[in-house]
Amino acid sequence: MRPTGGDPAAGRERAAALDLALVVAAHGRHVVVETPEGERVMCHPRGKGRRKDGDIVVGDRVRWQTTGDGGVIEHLEERRNLLFRQDEWRTKSFAANLDQLLVLVAGEPVFSESQLTRALIAAQAAGIPALIGLNKTDLPSAAAARARLAPYVAMGVAVIELALKAEPAAASARLAEQLAGRVTLVLGPSGMGKSTLINLLVPRAAAQVGEISQALGAGRHTTTTTSWYWLDEARRGALIDSPGFQEFGLRQIAPEQLAALMPDYAAALGSCRFHNCSHRHEPGCGVREAIARGDITPSRQRIYEALFEELSQKRW
Repeated sequence: MRPTGGDPAAGRERAAALDLALVVAAHGRHVVVETPEGERVMCHPRGKGRRKDGDIVVGDRVRWQTTGDGGVIEHLEERRNLLFRQDEWRTKSFAANLDQLLVLVAGEPVFSESQLTRALIAAQAAGIPALIGLNKTDLPSAAAARARLAPYVAMGVAVIELALKAEPAAASARLAEQLAGRVTLVLGPSGMGKSTLINLLVPRAAAQVGEISQALGAGRHTTTTTSWYWLDEARRGALIDSPGFQEFGLRQIAPEQLAALMPDYAAALGSCRFHNCSHRHEPGCGVREAIARGDITPSRQRIYEALFEELSQKRW
């Protein structure tokens, strides 16, 4: 919530006089903020109803002040980036001010390439670097997973191979360099090893969950709460975890922008006969020529066409 009414400069000055805090958990209108001293306090935004700037999310920096039963958020600081998620009814803001996105997949259970692509497109649209963690590489099913990820490696997406349960020390060392000093949103469908990864990298994860639960108050469904975990005592690196695998909201993207956000499609742009080519059926399409050459896989083509159709529908 940004100050409303009066002189905007005066509003910013008033906000700057308030305490600054980091949002480390969010559940509905209730959020937990962490002060620079490490204290965690349950807060709620000033006013009622839906704000014009959307929900306050994990990763946000806010200005707040103490009230009798916790705190009230008076001002939302400007964001570097913002990700969206999509539920059955609408698109919602999800996490902010990220340094990178880590998508955890495995060969068993078989991961969804459509979910993976949506996550990578969302990150690309928000200007957030993304990498893939291929877990369970000690299992025979890893070979098939590597083959499915080969097109993404060819596009320049980094893939880190892990065996979180079989080789925890090696996996931890492999991740440490990539995660140190960065705020990373880690995602993974059920069974991919996300909980194992968090417990391995954040020994105090259970304690931090307890702190968040206490701040939110008992019975607030903290198992469905997106949470922030510090990776080190100096609080320089952090993981953000959200239960399940969020269905990334892409409705803020126009269908005409989609190809530029998919690296294999983007590489084939610029040679189409028509300037407004949809890359689905037009003659003289450079993208379709790339598909015919095998530069774009059939699965990627199916995903593009399904997303183009989805984004062509009525958007919020």
